[in-house]
Amino acid sequence: MNNPQTGAVRIAPSADVDPSATLGEGTAIWHLAQVREKAVLGRGCIVGRGAYVGTGVVIGDNCKLQNYALVYEPAVLEDGVFVGPAAVLTNDRYPRSVDPSGQLKRGDDWLAEGVKVRTGASIGARAVIVAGREIGRYALVAAGAVVTRDVPAFALVAGNPARRIGWVGRAGVRLAEAGEGRWTCPDTGETYRETPDGLELLE
Repeated sequence: MNNPQTGAVRIAPSADVDPSATLGEGTAIWHLAQVREKAVLGRGCIVGRGAYVGTGVVIGDNCKLQNYALVYEPAVLEDGVFVGPAAVLTNDRYPRSVDPSGQLKRGDDWLAEGVKVRTGASIGARAVIVAGREIGRYALVAAGAVVTRDVPAFALVAGNPARRIGWVGRAGVRLAEAGEGRWTCPDTGETYRETPDGLELLE
C-alpha cells in the first residue's frame, strides 16, 4: 500500500485500509471507510465516509464512491465510475444465512458474482445492482433503481426493476432524438447512433 505520509494517498485516521490493498496516487479514503484485503484502486479515486470496498475488488482511475456506498467482491469498476450515496453492488443471487440443513453458510458454500461497471458509468443514490449484472459505458442508473438486467452503453435506466427510459451522453445529460436512430447531446453537441448494444459516439 502506498504510504499516506508521502501525500500521494490520503487516508483518514478512522478509515480501515488493509495493508494488502493497493491505492493509486492521489486516492483519498475518508472517515470510517473500509477497503478490504487485496482490493486495487487506481489513481485519483475518492472513497467517501463509511463506504465499503470488498476483498479483491478492482477499481480504475478517477472513480468516486460516495458516502456509504457498498461495493462487494468481486466487482470491477473501470475508469471514471461514479457510485452514489448508499448505492449497493451485490454479489449473491441466492442469499441465505444457512444451508438447507440449517448450518451457517461459510465462504466456500456459495459463488460470489461481481457487478461490472464500465468506463464513465454512474450509479445513483440508493440504487441496487443485482449480482452478476453489467452497467455499460457512460450509462446512468437513476437514484433508487433496482438493476436486474445488464444495462446498455449510454442508457438511462430507472425504476424497480430498472428499465430504459432514455439515453445519456458522456456529459450525463439526457440526449435529444435527432431522427434515423441518432441522438445529440444538448450540452456538448456530440452525436450518437443506436446499435444493438446501446449507443455509440460518432466521431
